Amino acid sequence: MTYTDIYFIGIGGIGMSAIARYCNFKGYRVTGYDRTPSDLTAELEKEGIGIHYEDDIARIPGNPDSTLVIYTPAIPHDMKELVYVREHGYKVIKRSEMLGGIAGGQHCLAIAGTHGKTTTSTLLAHILTVSGTGCSAFLGGISKNYGTNLLMSHTSVMVAEADEFDRSFLQLHPEIAAITAMDADHLDIYSDLDHVREAFRQFASQVTGTVITRLGLDITSTMTKAAILRYSFDDARADFYAGNIRKDDCGYFTFDLNYPDGVIHDCRCGIPGWVNVENSIAAAAVALCYGTAPEKIREALASFSGVRRRFDIHVNTPHCSYIDDYAHHPKELESAISSIRGMFPGRKLTAVFQPHLYTRTRDFADDFAAALSKVDKLILLDIYPAREEPIPGVTSSIIFDKVTAPQKVLITKEELMPCLEKEDLDILATFGAGNIDRFCGPVTEMLEKRLAAR
Repeated sequence: MTYTDIYFIGIGGIGMSAIARYCNFKGYRVTGYDRTPSDLTAELEKEGIGIHYEDDIARIPGNPDSTLVIYTPAIPHDMKELVYVREHGYKVIKRSEMLGGIAGGQHCLAIAGTHGKTTTSTLLAHILTVSGTGCSAFLGGISKNYGTNLLMSHTSVMVAEADEFDRSFLQLHPEIAAITAMDADHLDIYSDLDHVREAFRQFASQVTGTVITRLGLDITSTMTKAAILRYSFDDARADFYAGNIRKDDCGYFTFDLNYPDGVIHDCRCGIPGWVNVENSIAAAAVALCYGTAPEKIREALASFSGVRRRFDIHVNTPHCSYIDDYAHHPKELESAISSIRGMFPGRKLTAVFQPHLYTRTRDFADDFAAALSKVDKLILLDIYPAREEPIPGVTSSIIFDKVTAPQKVLITKEELMPCLEKEDLDILATFGAGNIDRFCGPVTEMLEKRLAAR
């Protein structure tokens, strides 16, 4: 069956929007629904994609025979449009099925992991682009080098961010894949850590060539026919690791990248923080296994500008610095805070955190509190619910009460700017996967005005 229209339910999501852009590029009529306007939906509309923001079945293309419907599992099952297309003869598939279909027949290079995958996959796409190999890339964030979450190329190489949510990554059968982490997350889907790990092992079993895992992850040759290699930040037991590590005063690292066939000397990561060195090694490992020239990897690492909302530095001066990060899992917070401490030793760190999802807050309250206790002052916001309904007894207070940071305050997001305006800020970090990013502009403007007035 040939489709002329592709309709997206939840088009504004980062993964959905990349596929919508791909379909638009391929010449389909692309339209869709999302709950709220955003910068991303505005960009899609500029590209000619029609979007509406009401649950309205009248906006769905009228011919089921010529319309493919793609939805995100984050959409409630009883949403009127989703119910309608299922009951009226439309072909309805998940985003992950569409991505798996696009990947079929291509040289798919995938990055999976409960954290680190967006920066790593974006960096891998940048390496392949700089090297001249080129690739199409479906990314979980907006690349700062290219201003988009979709790269298009006429080559048969595809980079995919392999998302574990709803077991979506099991639609992929990559040629080469990296796995960055297998921590407990999405327990509303998996119920416990064992099931999370089981899904990652199944993903590894679907890789046809090489699996590159972070040193310490339990992926063995009994679980996959693919070759298994390991990477690490600086552990020489791994196949890929950094040596001769040097850090400058702004937190940028230069290092020698050791790999099975030699050493790439004097690599400099274009974004700061030790965690990004580790991400760089993972991306470089995939590129090296695919055959990318070592000197091109060195060049690409240096010119990488990062991903919006992934350790995203908005202000960086000796008097005040501001970093925004998507961290919404305790392990991500722990890594980000550790990287910030490494960059700015001895300085006061004020962190703003917006918890994401009631279930995640409930499941990891103790771990969130432990990670956030490592800042000097915590400003904790209300939970961002996303797709979830409230759970009785689950509020930000169950984190707040257990935090042992020297200073802490619990406020609403409406109170955030007045609160920050009163603060004597040295290092400020905002964390979360909800709508906390809406504050990046106002916070940056406030801090720049302060600096200008010094």
